[in-house]
Amino acid sequence: MLKYIIKRLLLLLVVLFGVTLIVFTLLYFTPGNPAEVMLGNTGSEEALKALEAELGLDKSYIERFGKYLSDIVLRGDFGKSYTSRQPVIDLIKDAVPNTLRLATYSTLFSLVFGLLIGIISALKQYTWIDNLAMGISLAGISMPSFWLAMLLVLLFSVTLGWLPATGISSFKHYILPVLTLGLRSMASIARTTRSSMLEVIRQDYITTARAKGQKETWVIINHALRNALLPVLTVVGLNFGEALGGAVVIESIFSIPGIGTLTVNALKQRNYSVVQGGVLYIAFMYSIINLVVDLLYTYIDPRLRSRLAK
Repeated sequence: MLKYIIKRLLLLLVVLFGVTLIVFTLLYFTPGNPAEVMLGNTGSEEALKALEAELGLDKSYIERFGKYLSDIVLRGDFGKSYTSRQPVIDLIKDAVPNTLRLATYSTLFSLVFGLLIGIISALKQYTWIDNLAMGISLAGISMPSFWLAMLLVLLFSVTLGWLPATGISSFKHYILPVLTLGLRSMASIARTTRSSMLEVIRQDYITTARAKGQKETWVIINHALRNALLPVLTVVGLNFGEALGGAVVIESIFSIPGIGTLTVNALKQRNYSVVQGGVLYIAFMYSIINLVVDLLYTYIDPRLRSRLAK
């Protein structure tokens, strides 16, 4: 197990290096000069060159990438924001809690209701309950997140006035963005749970457990659900990673100052150091989540644990 974890951590370093290289290269060749954006139309040529030298924009691609990489590895320095002159790591630290709360709440919501709908749908296969559940799941997967967000705002904020439309000052502010992110994830979890449960409940050991007189609830939870969880865990991990880094539109609609909003605003301002730090953070979180999901596989399925022990 330890060798497997070390191997995955080494692979994580390779992934992070690749992401850093790709993002840095794309931003380097992206049209537009951050110094010109900062100075505006009033800056002189001398001021522009002085600002480029201060920001290190006058150096070659190799020099800039080498310095950026060495600063991260040797000092943990991700640079400073071109606009506010604050360290990028501080800006990310301020934005992470908001994104983390949004991702956690939406994942818990989707996991609880997705598992429940998927299990009931599998046990009531081909009934009206199954058809209704899968119809709702199909609608949840098909609806664009930004469209659903605007519908929820129009209904619950504008028309009914029950919930706030923007901000994060209280738990009520998280309800609409959590519903927007969670409904889509819930739909995919429900469909995956249903298909996995249908495959498991037809196995011989389920029939044997029932023949021994065990309660149906115990058979479903302890035998069927546990063996059906592996594909569900994959979906949950992907959804959680997407919520951590991919909720850019949702954070913008609901004015949530998270990683997505930070990265988008930085991209508009040509604030490349912040963009690079934000994307690197997202890649790191995705990789860590995948590692945690793989370790949970071994906990749920002893067969995988025995293979890794060899």
